[in-house]
Amino acid sequence: MRRVIAIALAGASLGGCSSMSWDMFKSAPPTVQVRLESNPPGADATTSLGPGCKTPCSVSVPAPDAPFTVAFALPKYQSASVPVNVTKNPGDFTTPASVTTDPNPVFAELQPAVPPKPVRKPHRPKKPKPATTAAAPADAAPAAGSPFPDPNAGKR
Repeated sequence: MRRVIAIALAGASLGGCSSMSWDMFKSAPPTVQVRLESNPPGADATTSLGPGCKTPCSVSVPAPDAPFTVAFALPKYQSASVPVNVTKNPGDFTTPASVTTDPNPVFAELQPAVPPKPVRKPHRPKKPKPATTAAAPADAAPAAGSPFPDPNAGKR
């Protein structure tokens, strides 16, 4: 009787295996830890893969097949972007697979933002004041016989 119960329990437990997926035997995609630093510290660093943090910090990103970038932003500083190369080593029987990034740590030197130059209005020459005829000296009148006015008139 015990054998019948043991066989029945084993069959019931194997029946549940049919809904089991082979996905549980697949390994999780490898991740890589990337250190992010900036000068000055406190910049918002965001990877093109999604994760980000405030420097100095570390993020764990899924190991991509291609290079990615890290963007650094800080108020009153120019933003910067740093490319990151990914190297995958498949490993063998004696060593496990590994993923490395270059550079690590990813470092950005942020430059102060240049304030915009003030906009200056173009220089306009002042309009000459109209001369009053009553205040003009008597000898400022051109000579009667000359068709040209006296160039020194009014400067005496």
